[in-house]
Amino acid sequence: MAQVSIRINGRSYDIACDDGQEERIQALSNYVDERVKEISGAVGQIGEQRLLVMTSLLIADELGNAHEQLETCRQEQVAVAEPGSLSAAESDALAENMENMAARIEGIAAKLNQH
Repeated sequence: MAQVSIRINGRSYDIACDDGQEERIQALSNYVDERVKEISGAVGQIGEQRLLVMTSLLIADELGNAHEQLETCRQEQVAVAEPGSLSAAESDALAENMENMAARIEGIAAKLNQH
């Protein structure tokens, strides 16, 4: 098990992590530190514990928004996959787009076969 020394809000913390995860932990701690600095700049130093709680809530809110966007994308994909869910114009546009992509793929394959 590896150990990483991180710095958040001017304080150092030694964190244990799986081998090979050191860079990831460092990047995450840098992100958290940036968010702490943003909140601290907006509300001032309100105590480390409160500051970290507010930062955690902010990051949780960002994560929640990302999950909602992902779910919206998934639902849109399901809607496209369901027969009859597209209008005629949407179906035509999708078919044309697919034909263009197929032509491009065939062109690339032909070039690859020439070499």
